[in-house]
Amino acid sequence: MDFWVLSRELDQCRSYCERNDLIEARDSYGASPVERAQKVEMVANLKEIFQDAGVVVVTHYSGLSVGDMGDLRGKLREADARLKVIKNRLAKLALEGTEMEGVSPLLKGPVAIVYAKDPVGASKVAVDYAKDNENFIVLGGLLGASVLDADGITALSKMPSLDELRASLVGVLNAPGGKFVRTLNAPAGGFVTALDGAGHGLVNALRAKAAQGEAA
Repeated sequence: MDFWVLSRELDQCRSYCERNDLIEARDSYGASPVERAQKVEMVANLKEIFQDAGVVVVTHYSGLSVGDMGDLRGKLREADARLKVIKNRLAKLALEGTEMEGVSPLLKGPVAIVYAKDPVGASKVAVDYAKDNENFIVLGGLLGASVLDADGITALSKMPSLDELRASLVGVLNAPGGKFVRTLNAPAGGFVTALDGAGHGLVNALRAKAAQGEAA
């Protein structure tokens, strides 16, 4: 059989498997059972990251040296965030059928994701690093299930962190009742609610305390 005919048929087979999400059939071309199992595990790991992270920042890292990557990972660790170089095809499989699938179009080229529970801290490090290094580009990402573009990630990076918001809210616990309730109704309270479950629970707890104070 002509080489080019064989190559075309192989490409068609791979395309069919991809369209029908036949990961094992697709991976079986030249892949051992161990390699297939590893890919299934990688998809499961990525799915867990996307589901559990408060934020996922999608970036291009082409041109970053090993030293640059190490420096970036160090800065992210200080913000309790992580950097992971991903295989786009496996990441798309992890996102398929979820409410976060809208971020899939960003997964092209040399992609690394920054992720963390605290949406602001991770975004801050990623955006600041991109300003100082032209080889690191923020493409967009996820805030929970909401897809953000690069401008959205930049805006998020300028917000107070969860720790800063918690500190400011806890600081008003001893304030007079009226001031306390007004503080909870301020935009900061709404922002905490929007960020994640922990912030939501904190605001609810503080509102309950305020209600008890008014009733007393």
